Amino acid sequence: QVQLVESGGGLVQAGGSLRLSCAASGSIVSINLMGWYRQAPGKQRELVATTTSGGSTNYADSVKARLTISRDNSKNTVYLQMNSLKPEDTAVYYCYADIRERRWSSAYHDYWGQGTQVTVSS
Repeated sequence: QVQLVESGGGLVQAGGSLRLSCAASGSIVSINLMGWYRQAPGKQRELVATTTSGGSTNYADSVKARLTISRDNSKNTVYLQMNSLKPEDTAVYYCYADIRERRWSSAYHDYWGQGTQVTVSS
């Protein structure tokens, strides 16, 4: 069984920084895409940033130049460094990973973390 465990959320003032971490564990052969999504109250879940196993990244326009995604493939861990935070960044942040669990199968499956709350006060 595969688990994604997030950490690093919390309360911060506008202009501050936080760093989120998400570690994947369990039956893992390889991981393709990893990333972060967020969901604010009353809104749909939206993409924040993703990164491939080769290091290519993709960001939502609203977070470019403020948030940075990175990844340690040896630890099956993805990070989100969040700088210059704004009140509109307040949301539950979810980690995502596209994981291959079995050596005899080439199939990848989506996994999600439980979510970590980020609150930015004005």
